[in-house]
Amino acid sequence: METNRRKALGRGLEELFNNEPMDYNKVEEKIITETPKDAIQKISISDLRSNPYQPRQKFEENALRELSESIKEHGVFQPIIVKKSIKGYEIIAGERRVKASTMAGLKEIPAIIRDFTDDEMMEIALLENLQRENLTALEEATAYKKMLDHLKITQEALAKRLGKSRSHITNMLGILHLPSSVKNLITDKKISMGHARVLSKLEDENQIKSLADKIVSEGLSVRQLEEKTKETTKFVRKNKVNNTKNIQSSEYKYLEEVLCEKFGTKVKIKNNRLEIQFVNKNDFNRILEIMNLNN
Repeated sequence: METNRRKALGRGLEELFNNEPMDYNKVEEKIITETPKDAIQKISISDLRSNPYQPRQKFEENALRELSESIKEHGVFQPIIVKKSIKGYEIIAGERRVKASTMAGLKEIPAIIRDFTDDEMMEIALLENLQRENLTALEEATAYKKMLDHLKITQEALAKRLGKSRSHITNMLGILHLPSSVKNLITDKKISMGHARVLSKLEDENQIKSLADKIVSEGLSVRQLEEKTKETTKFVRKNKVNNTKNIQSSEYKYLEEVLCEKFGTKVKIKNNRLEIQFVNKNDFNRILEIMNLNN
């Protein structure tokens, strides 16, 4: 029995959780339930180092304070997951808990030590942030690029793995090629991801900057921006057909793309039905927040 448990603990991420799309909560839950209680160790917080593949650059201060107060009162309920490094340990999952525990004045934190690869550390860090906390657009796009480069997989495979639409992955990657000034407008939420998607398809940097300025100064909608790009660029639609069915199909396709961008997940419009995919309860709540439907 003990041998089987040790074997389970040694499994890689693919063997541990091979369903698609991957659900971070289930990955973490599986690691914790398969770890004997006596294998959960108290580790000095001073020995911990951030996950080098952590996509989040900034942690929301108020949320950290709230978690810190909860830890002061109840302690750390769920152990973090770490990997032994040359000096101390690297955090695989649970960096917010570590930061909040530090704010609460704790010196030690419960931890599970796992020997994941660098690729698996990157994947878990991205899953945790995507499914538990919203990353900024640039953090998300940068994380996708790193995963594609390190895991040597296609955009389609990455989309399935993360429960995202292929177009969402492609459009997010496109914003990495935008000028720095435009990226700053995205970060400051002065232009939307819908706007960024249109701008990322243009090649002339001066035109991109000029249109970005007009979005801010004139309050252009995404549709208005597309019209302007048609007037001044090679942004031409091929095989334009004037029958009603194709117009309707094109309109739905456009709406699917817009909704995919808004919700960051697969959206289908077919047979008078709107389908929005979500991975787990946290992902569902994230979508409800975007729709302003959360209580």
